[in-house]
Amino acid sequence: MSLLLNPKKYDHQWPDKKTQDIFLKTIEFFERKGLKSIKEDDQTLRWYDDFVRFIKENEIFATLLTPSGYGDPDSRFDLSRVSLYNEILGFYGNQYQYAYQVSILGVGPVWMGDNEGLKHKLARLLKEGGLFAFGLSEKEHGADLYSNEMKLFPQGDGTYRANGSKYYIGNGNVASLVSVHGRYADTNEHVFFAVDSQHRNYKLVKKINTPGVRNAFVAEFELIEYPITKDDIISSGQLAWDSSLCTVNIGKFQLGFDSIGICTHAFYEAITHASNRILYGKPVTNFPHIKTFFVESFTRLNAMKLFALRSLDYFRAASNEDRRYLLFNPIQKMKVTREGVRVIEMLLDAITAKGFEQDTYFEAAVREIGMIPRLEGTVHVNINLVVKFLQNYFFNPVEYPYIPKRDEPGNDEYVFKQYTGGLAKVRFPDYRLAYEGVNLPNVNIFREQIELFKDLMSNASPTPEQSKRVDYMLALGEMFTLIVYAQLIMENCKIYNIDDDLTDHIFYCLVRDFSGYALNQLTNFENSPEQKKYLQKIALTEPDINPAREMRLWKDQVSVLNGAYEMNP
Repeated sequence: MSLLLNPKKYDHQWPDKKTQDIFLKTIEFFERKGLKSIKEDDQTLRWYDDFVRFIKENEIFATLLTPSGYGDPDSRFDLSRVSLYNEILGFYGNQYQYAYQVSILGVGPVWMGDNEGLKHKLARLLKEGGLFAFGLSEKEHGADLYSNEMKLFPQGDGTYRANGSKYYIGNGNVASLVSVHGRYADTNEHVFFAVDSQHRNYKLVKKINTPGVRNAFVAEFELIEYPITKDDIISSGQLAWDSSLCTVNIGKFQLGFDSIGICTHAFYEAITHASNRILYGKPVTNFPHIKTFFVESFTRLNAMKLFALRSLDYFRAASNEDRRYLLFNPIQKMKVTREGVRVIEMLLDAITAKGFEQDTYFEAAVREIGMIPRLEGTVHVNINLVVKFLQNYFFNPVEYPYIPKRDEPGNDEYVFKQYTGGLAKVRFPDYRLAYEGVNLPNVNIFREQIELFKDLMSNASPTPEQSKRVDYMLALGEMFTLIVYAQLIMENCKIYNIDDDLTDHIFYCLVRDFSGYALNQLTNFENSPEQKKYLQKIALTEPDINPAREMRLWKDQVSVLNGAYEMNP
C-alpha cells in the first residue's frame, strides 16, 4: 500500500460524513482554483480571501478546532483530523497551512484556560469563520518568556490596560481573537489575555515579508492602552505558563505533516517531469544517479510519514500516566521537517532548473521547506529537549499497554490538559520490542549500531565537562534522535504491512545517517579513548548495499508514480 497522499485518488475513509466532506471539499476547492491561480496569488502577494470564505462557508475550522461540548455535534478536537488536514493544506500551498497552523496556536491557550465565557465566545467566532493568532514572540526576545515585555497594568477597578508589542505573529492582520502572553505589571505573574485585531487600540505596525508564504500576513503589532477586563483574561500564573509551552506542543507537531504534504506534491511534479524530459536521447530517469535520487527521496518521504502517523498514535493516547509524546513531538517537529529539506534538495538535484520555474509548485516548495524546521522552536532547542529523555529511554524501562493505530473518531481532550515539568518521570518500554520478528539486513545492522551507542552511554558516557558543552550534547542528540525515529518507523512498518524492500531501504538510509552522525561526533569534538572506540565502530559500520533492492523499488513503487498526480492547471 502507498502512504503518499494523492488527491486525485483520495481514499481515506473517515468514519463520519462531516469529516469526509471537509477533506473532499477542500481537495475540490484547490483543484478548481488550479495551480496557476495559486501561483499568481503567491507572486502578487494577494491575500487569500477565497480560502477564508471557503473555510467560513463550510465551517471547517469550527468543526476541526472546537472541542466537543462547545460547538455542533460534529465538532471535536480530533488530532487525526487536525493533523491530516495540515498535510492537505501543505500539499496545495504553505500559505494556507500557515493560516490554519497559526489558528491552532491561537485557540490553544483559550481551550487550555479556565475562562468558560471566553471558550464559548471562541466557539462562536470559529462558527463565524474567524482566523486566530498566537501573540507570544517579541522582536527583541523571540519566545523567551522570561524576558517578556508585554504588560497588563491594573487600573484599581478590576480592569487593566495592556501595553507592549509582539513580533512575527501570523494572522495578525485579521485575527478575531489574539491570545497574547504577557505579565501583570504589579506582580510579574504570567498571564494570557484575548484581544481583537480590529480594536482601535490594536496597532498593526507592519507586515513582515518572507521568501515563503508570501501572501500570508506575518505581523508586528502593538497594544497601546488596550482595555482588558476579567472577561478577557484567559489564564494566569502557572496555568498561563503551561499554556504557552503546551500550545506549542500541539502546534509544532503539525509542522511534520505540513512538510510531508509539501514534499509529496513536489515529488509528483519532479518524477513526472524527469520521466518525460529527454536528455541525450533518453529520459532523464534512465540515468542511474537520477534513479537513486528518486528512490532515496521516496524512501525518506515514506519514513517521514510512517514516523508522523505513529507519533500521532502516541499523542492521541497520551495521559498523565503516559507522556511519551513529549519525546516524540519534538522529533516530529525537528527530524521530520529536516528530512523534508533533504527530500526537496535531492529532488531539486534531479530536475535542476525546472525546480526554479515560477509556474511550478516545486518553486514554492524550494522557498518554503527550509522555513519549517526553524519555526516553533529551532532544531537545536528541540534536540536539547530530546536529550533529556535519553537515560530513561535506555536504562529505566517500564511496561506499558501496547498502543494500537489510533484512527477512531474522538475528542482528544488531553491536549488541553497538558502540564509542564516532570520530564524525569517520563518512562518508556524496552525499545527492542519494536524489532521483534523482523529479520532484514539493514534493520539488523542498525540494531547493532543502537547497541554500540547504548554501550557508549553506559561505559563511556559524557563527562561533566562534555555535558556542559551544548554543541557536544546536540551532536550526541542527533544520534539518539535517529534511534527513536527508527523505533516508531519500525512499529508502523508492521502496522501498515510495509513490504520488505521499502522497510530495508529505509534502514539502509538510517544506517548511513547514523554512521555520519558518529563521524561528526568523532572528528569535531574531544573524546576519551573509550568514547573514540565506540564512535569509530559506529562510524565504520557499513549498510547492506543491494542494487537489486533499489531497482525493484524503482520499478515497482517509484517509476509508476510518473503522471500519478498533476494538479489542475
